[in-house]
Amino acid sequence: MPEGHTIHRLAADHHDRFAGRPVRVSSPQGKFSGSAALLDGRVLAETEAHGKHLLLGFGDSGWIHIHLGLFGKVGFGDAPAPPPTDTVRLRLASGTAYMDLRGPTTCALITDPEKQAIHERLGQDPLRPEDDGEQAWARISRSRTTIAALLMDQKVIAGVGNVYRAEVLFRHGIDPYRAGKDLTRREWDAIWADLVALMREGVRNNRIDTVRPEHTPEAMGRPPRVDDHGGEVYVYRRAAMPCHLCGGEIRTTPLAARNLFWCPGCQRR
Repeated sequence: MPEGHTIHRLAADHHDRFAGRPVRVSSPQGKFSGSAALLDGRVLAETEAHGKHLLLGFGDSGWIHIHLGLFGKVGFGDAPAPPPTDTVRLRLASGTAYMDLRGPTTCALITDPEKQAIHERLGQDPLRPEDDGEQAWARISRSRTTIAALLMDQKVIAGVGNVYRAEVLFRHGIDPYRAGKDLTRREWDAIWADLVALMREGVRNNRIDTVRPEHTPEAMGRPPRVDDHGGEVYVYRRAAMPCHLCGGEIRTTPLAARNLFWCPGCQRR
């Protein structure tokens, strides 16, 4: 499932390609055809992201709410758009560009109150300028749940997924099984600031890189990572491999319905 930086990148991409102009809206697959007909020819006024939720605003006509889930894909191209396949749930098109959405968990036309309800059920997002981590800390500091599980709870922090969860805990030497209430305020402030910085880099580069400059392949004289996800990381999907820092074996186990990765040597209880 895409993490929050990808959704914020998509919000920016949609804004750059379509905002401020009339957009042709269609649903070749048919599942969004009624709503597409209501929006066809209207101006895309604004785009927004909160966590893993993408929101495309068409003024008084409402918002397209998109959640990609595990299988959703967004593809952009230059006009003229080719004939769509019948797997395209939503197509946006202008005189210069088009976008095809396939396989999302959610693609729905919603009202302003429904959009507000989405924001209210989500936690703070490190990529939203108005969020400062205070509400997240209020919940984490009282919780007996592990910090690894709390970081994946979208009601606590929105947009953090399995990669950022594993990597930020490693970068701060925090055992993933430590209870939230046992985290210090100083540790939380450092985690939040690091998530803001790492996820902003993710938006800029459209990939996740979490290793510090002194631990890059060039600095350490090691081979670069080869993985479909791309990016240089410390522990994510490196189970049974040696830690870049201590040389110990990276471990993995299921936690909060996803595989957790950590280094027992660097992340001591």
